[in-house]
Amino acid sequence: MSRSTTIKLPPALDLSSSLKSPGVRSRQRSASIVKVEQVGDSSLEEVLDRSAYMNVNAGWVNSKGAWLIHIVLIIFGKVIVDTIPGMTQQISWTLVNLLYLALSYLMFHWVTGIPFDTDFHSGAYDELTLWEQIDDGAQYTPAKKWLFCVPIGLFLASTHYTNYNPWLFAMNITALVFVLIPKLPQVRVLA
Repeated sequence: MSRSTTIKLPPALDLSSSLKSPGVRSRQRSASIVKVEQVGDSSLEEVLDRSAYMNVNAGWVNSKGAWLIHIVLIIFGKVIVDTIPGMTQQISWTLVNLLYLALSYLMFHWVTGIPFDTDFHSGAYDELTLWEQIDDGAQYTPAKKWLFCVPIGLFLASTHYTNYNPWLFAMNITALVFVLIPKLPQVRVLA
């Protein structure tokens, strides 16, 4: 089931002539800072190959429960790490944070291509990571915002539960930066 992506706006009102007073110069309104846009160059063949069939590799991100599974996996990981004998809460939270960040980096930013159904797309996704495949490469979509915020939330929780230990904070912030940098739209342009 797909939702329509078109938005119908009411007709624009021209108030500029009634608001102008003589001798006052108005400046043009700037564009929004945040916008949904596609990053990177694509040839016509790649665009056609990518749109021929649904990309099941990245389609699951917008499915029901896909966002909740991250929280469930973090809680499950926390429970498993807490069962290790002699594990302190500080080390436990740091370990859960580092494991989640490492696995999400591996999954979203390291592995390229599509692991299955490669015949349908003619290699159009071979050089794209999963992050670049989500929502056809559009930035600032709800799924990408969620996947950007989860590591930040986990970092804040792990920092709090480690009692702001400077060494553990340094480890957690370093890992967070290494995971968040590839999520920025400017990184694909540089690669």
